[in-house]
Amino acid sequence: LRFIKKTLKTHADEVVTLHKGTPMTLKAVFQSMNLSTYDLTVDMLDVHADRNTFHRFDKFNAKYNPIGESRLREVFLKTDNYMNGKYFARIIKEVASDLEESKYQNAELRLSIYGKSPGEWTKLANWAIQYKVYSNNVRWLIQIPRLYDIFKSNNIMVNFQEFLSNIFLPLFEVTNDPNSNIELHKFLTHVVGFDSVDDESKPENPMLDAEVKGPQDWDDEENPPYAYYLYYMYANMTVLNQFRKEQGLNTFVLRP
Repeated sequence: LRFIKKTLKTHADEVVTLHKGTPMTLKAVFQSMNLSTYDLTVDMLDVHADRNTFHRFDKFNAKYNPIGESRLREVFLKTDNYMNGKYFARIIKEVASDLEESKYQNAELRLSIYGKSPGEWTKLANWAIQYKVYSNNVRWLIQIPRLYDIFKSNNIMVNFQEFLSNIFLPLFEVTNDPNSNIELHKFLTHVVGFDSVDDESKPENPMLDAEVKGPQDWDDEENPPYAYYLYYMYANMTVLNQFRKEQGLNTFVLRP
């Protein structure tokens, strides 16, 4: 809240997003929602996490939109937006400097990788390095939403293997040759592990047996079960960690 109010006062005329192809300033975004700095309160933001939030990723996501507006989430809480995540980086740096001042507090913050395209890691790493969102008191956990079914229904990918390759191939490549992507190499030294996230209340058939299709052949419209996602994340990470260990690099934990 403090950050949003401060930014509205000092950067009101900064172009923050495109709406139907037209550039919009921060002031215009708030005007389109009939809001001014005076109206904003903590209650209005409605981003407080309660017990339900941690079981249901859809509820968690809904809470992630300040004032229930996805546009504010895009402007303030995304690394990949019109301003290349400038505001999000500033918020993180403020949080980090508070942690550094209090000395004995550390945080493990989360960033998302969606597995939508292989370039995501490079984008995220470039953002982190460009804005120096680095602190001795902060480590990063990467959360991977289980969205294969959505990518498949939008014809973004053919099979589940593509989803896995988009996530893991860039990591194997940069482990093999850190100079091939030095920003990603640097960023990964501050990543501690991976998490798998989605709406955990969805009913699904958890059967995994010898007959189950491999990722290359999984071209169904529906999502593989949770156990399937987790097994292939675990299998890829085990090999990746062994490889990184041999290269003298940090390894990752799987903490769903």
